[in-house]
Amino acid sequence: MLVILQLGIINRESTKKKGRIYMEEWPKGVAKPAIRALNAAGYTQLQQLKDVDLAKLKNLHGMGPKALAAIETALKESR
Repeated sequence: MLVILQLGIINRESTKKKGRIYMEEWPKGVAKPAIRALNAAGYTQLQQLKDVDLAKLKNLHGMGPKALAAIETALKESR
């Protein structure tokens, strides 16, 4: 399901893996490897990252510069 918000198109889908449900809601530009890295670290929504240092996210395997830039832009726009 795609949801259009003020921030642009948001990828939104529910995924069930090993009995757990992950809600994936991330700005356009955040690729699947980055979403998997964020979910593995316990982040399932953009708003959970508002107080997180982006340098910490940079160290997650699968998180690239394009995903970081998209997240940073979306967080700035949501303030």
